[in-house]
Amino acid sequence: MKRFLFRFSLLVAAVMMVSSLAAQEVRWAIKGGEQRADSCRVELTARIPNGFHMYDMGPYKGGPTATSIVLTAEGAEVLGAVEPLAEAHREFSVPFNMEIGYYEGTVKFAQWVRLTEPSATVKAAIEWMICDARGCQPPSDLELTLSLGEPKATTSVAAAEPTAATPMDAAAGDGSLWTLLLEAIVWGFAALLTPCVFPMVPMTVSYFLKGEGGVARGRMRAALYGIFIVALYTLPIAAIILITRFLGGDTVTADIFNWLATHWVPNLIFFLVFMLFAASFFGAFEITMPSWLVNKSDAKADTKGLGGIFFLALTLVLVSFSCTGPIVGSVLIKSTAGEFWSPILTMLAFSVAFALPFTLFAFFPSLLKNLPKSGGWLNSVKVVIAFIEVALGLKFLSVADQVYHWGILDREVYLAIWIVVFSLLGLYLLGKIRFAHDDEVKHVSVTRLALAIVTFSFVVYLIPGMWGAPLSRLSGYLPPLTTQDFVLGEEAVVAPQQSEKQVPLKRKYSDFLHLPHGLEGFFDLEEARAYAKQVDKPLFIDFTGHGCVNCREMEMVVWADPEVLQLLKQEYVLCALYSDDKKTLPEAEWVTTDAGKVLKQLGKINSYYALKTFGVNAQPYYVLQNAEGETLVTPRSYDLDIEAFADFLRRGVAAYKAK
Repeated sequence: MKRFLFRFSLLVAAVMMVSSLAAQEVRWAIKGGEQRADSCRVELTARIPNGFHMYDMGPYKGGPTATSIVLTAEGAEVLGAVEPLAEAHREFSVPFNMEIGYYEGTVKFAQWVRLTEPSATVKAAIEWMICDARGCQPPSDLELTLSLGEPKATTSVAAAEPTAATPMDAAAGDGSLWTLLLEAIVWGFAALLTPCVFPMVPMTVSYFLKGEGGVARGRMRAALYGIFIVALYTLPIAAIILITRFLGGDTVTADIFNWLATHWVPNLIFFLVFMLFAASFFGAFEITMPSWLVNKSDAKADTKGLGGIFFLALTLVLVSFSCTGPIVGSVLIKSTAGEFWSPILTMLAFSVAFALPFTLFAFFPSLLKNLPKSGGWLNSVKVVIAFIEVALGLKFLSVADQVYHWGILDREVYLAIWIVVFSLLGLYLLGKIRFAHDDEVKHVSVTRLALAIVTFSFVVYLIPGMWGAPLSRLSGYLPPLTTQDFVLGEEAVVAPQQSEKQVPLKRKYSDFLHLPHGLEGFFDLEEARAYAKQVDKPLFIDFTGHGCVNCREMEMVVWADPEVLQLLKQEYVLCALYSDDKKTLPEAEWVTTDAGKVLKQLGKINSYYALKTFGVNAQPYYVLQNAEGETLVTPRSYDLDIEAFADFLRRGVAAYKAK
């Protein structure tokens, strides 16, 4: 019975999840309506989810995806064109510079067909796009079928189905989800090697194997123990996100993630939290859960049955908080820059890796003999994690610094801190530095020596960055090279004489925004389009962000390729649109969304344009257009394939010249 209830609860959760996704899709229905002699009116109904709108039938050249309905028939002749049975709301769209119509709620369309045979089959190919206050979903398409004549006309109802990859694709966004999951798994195993957790592995496994019911029952209880650990780490964050989404919709959830990822308040808080936990790991003080909470949970762990196993898992989570807290924080904070699913999936990956050994050792207790004994090495692991926390915590301060243009953590300052931190880590591994809870290192083990070699090699790799070395593989973690004051061998830049073929010296936002590799371009789309028309070149639109790790990696690895750089310099007018810049624009440049929300900041306006036009909210995203806003080739996102990116640029030039 308990097994049935467990499986049933999983089924209910899955159904609720799918229902949540389906609730955001347009539901379409097709049926036969009014009849006249040998003719019949085919009616299509679209039910648009609350908070969203769908564009009318346009068409909109250089604008959003208009609703398209094309009817074909076997045994019948299609008459006239599809007509909407409701008038669309119309308003002027600033981003598209045109008047656009849209529908909300329920809207119906109709088209007449004449039967040429006793029975007929009508197919409707539908394409549409829906948007809300945050932006637009990617265009969707669907085909519905209707039978007319004998037998009686049948009605078909369908919705755009969420694909099986929806959670993974949405969370992946800029292609970094797999990296997040891998990091979460690594941190999950690393948490086991901390002094708060490691000694509990053999103790807990022995408890289950020596309990009532024999080895088989002990293994089953150990497996449930692992499941409860996963649930205790994963379900709270999932519940918070789901409740937020249910009460406020996608807009509120996205706004929260965007605020966490880019606003100075959470980024400074995250930075301070990292430093606080690092200090705790160094031994300055101990961060623990309240003793009354731990004792209460431990008392209930003596209860037999599922309740006792659950509270035993809860006790582990509470007792190990001082060691796992900063690691869990690292996992969650990094994932908040992703989509809806990122924090849930990364926490699931962390907790599975963390709980796995408890079950694994219960099934194969002989493996316990191979575990090293507890000792001073556990505190060493804790201190190593503390050094890494200091280095990673700087990223949050750097994001706030770049987004708000404070100028306090430029690239060379950031590198200097990293060089010092990892040099100290290397000395610690060699036993030259000791902290309060460390044992004396009488000799250096092979493991410590190997780690020290890796650490000092990393330091040597960092040092040339102080003089402008690109450090391409770390570009996503470091401030951009444009923030560096001195680059060895860089020639003085002399302002060229302005001519018709040169990028204007005065451009919007060029006083605080810059392109890498000495490239010149624009940061306002209208300016870029006007200039592209003037010089008869295609546009390279770069949707990017100050805090975008993959953007920096693309710039330092792919853009730096000689052929790619030459194509960007010679063949395109560049326009970088930052989605997270907090610059407040003059009132004349504010944009009002379809939902009536006024956007005042440069980043929010650019992000709204990307969502509304291309249905994307992840960076980087590269679009090649002509001056009229027509897309030349399929846009690209994060991909370190240099030849493929060069081919993308070449195809864009060829498509532009062919028009």
